[in-house]
Amino acid sequence: MSDQAGAWISLFSGGKDSSWALYQALERDLPVERLVTVHPAGDSYMYHVPETGLATLAAESVGIPLVDVEPDDFDADAAADSGAQGDDELEPLEAALADLQTDLEGGIAGLTAGAVESEYQTSRIEGMCDRLECDLFAPLWQEEPRELAEAMLEAGFEIVIVQVAAHGLDEAWLGRTLDADALDDLETLNDEYGVHLLGEGGEFETLVVDGPHMDRRIDLEYDIEWDGTRGRIRVTEASLEDV
Repeated sequence: MSDQAGAWISLFSGGKDSSWALYQALERDLPVERLVTVHPAGDSYMYHVPETGLATLAAESVGIPLVDVEPDDFDADAAADSGAQGDDELEPLEAALADLQTDLEGGIAGLTAGAVESEYQTSRIEGMCDRLECDLFAPLWQEEPRELAEAMLEAGFEIVIVQVAAHGLDEAWLGRTLDADALDDLETLNDEYGVHLLGEGGEFETLVVDGPHMDRRIDLEYDIEWDGTRGRIRVTEASLEDV
């Protein structure tokens, strides 16, 4: 990373990967001045989808202003291919970042991103950074999944699974805390079904409800939606716990 002046922006969903990238940036004293959350209208190749509205509470707990990006409804069936969809999905994010480039004193020095193995996502974010002439900080990129997960837990991240969509991940995983026992179970499912230990292929999605970068824990009440093969929690009430 260069030492260019300007603000850092964290691409942020509230999930474990983007939260870890943000945490690592703060640990390195990068001046993160905004979090940016994209709220996809439907399935997405580029973004974390479930319960992105909770990023507002997470940002309040972290203490960094949040910018919401609400893309127009995108018809995935109308896309020529997945690459075209990814490019189209990136446009509203890049437009929002271009506005921040103008609005923030010194512009944007860099972005944080939580990609682990996805060339699809990372190549597009790298291209966007090139166009914005800013750096990219992706501390999870190509790291060993078990070591990353254990580092998150050791740092004090409390991670809740909010969506599952893979063989071996049943209804009991919804709302489960991603702890050492869960990691052991995921290792078994990786051997049996190829489930990625961090859910990198969309096998599961998460929410960080507490961590060392957060002042207050997020308390959740929710219902479970399950269709027999995949499911998600549907949050009915969420708040920051009193200190």
